[in-house]
Amino acid sequence: MESVREEVVINGPSEEDRNYAMLLHLSQFAGYLIPFAGLIVPLVMWLVKRDSNPYIDANGKVVFNWIISAFIYGVIGVILMVVLVGFAVLFALGICHIVFAILGAIRA
Repeated sequence: MESVREEVVINGPSEEDRNYAMLLHLSQFAGYLIPFAGLIVPLVMWLVKRDSNPYIDANGKVVFNWIISAFIYGVIGVILMVVLVGFAVLFALGICHIVFAILGAIRA
């Protein structure tokens, strides 16, 4: 079982940890500027701090759960483009990607 620092339990995450978690969520938007950066940047950010901070580790897991899920939904949407339903699925996925990243950043 992983030990939890006492100050995190009593005081909650520090402001620096909350800001880092917010940037972790918002780093998914880097993929809109540079291909695959929306995957690589959050991965590097999470791997750097996951062992030293349980709050960052939990937020990193949430981000990667969404990235993996969105990839699966995207593959399904591309397959469903054959019957024209996939266009709506991919449009909804794009909207959800933006909304979920912003909500995650706000809640972090």
